Amino acid sequence: MYARRRRNYFLMMGGCIALFVSAWAVVRLWSMPVAIGMCVVAMVIPPVAAMVANRRGPDDRWWDDPSGDPKSDEWWDELDGKKRR
Repeated sequence: MYARRRRNYFLMMGGCIALFVSAWAVVRLWSMPVAIGMCVVAMVIPPVAAMVANRRGPDDRWWDDPSGDPKSDEWWDELDGKKRR
């Protein structure tokens, strides 16, 4: 799960860098508006990549970790309808 999110994050950030570099190294020579558009698209990618990297999947049950208090854990397990092993 974490490996897939990390891979997606690095792919998106790699695409962001590729857009910036190609916009100002190559594309600006033919069309300045297209280069600026590419930079605007590249500017949106980092926040989206951060959201993708931090998104929890259905199998990521980080809130279910035991608290250390057996009575509290038993109470929450009863509310969730599950038995702790």
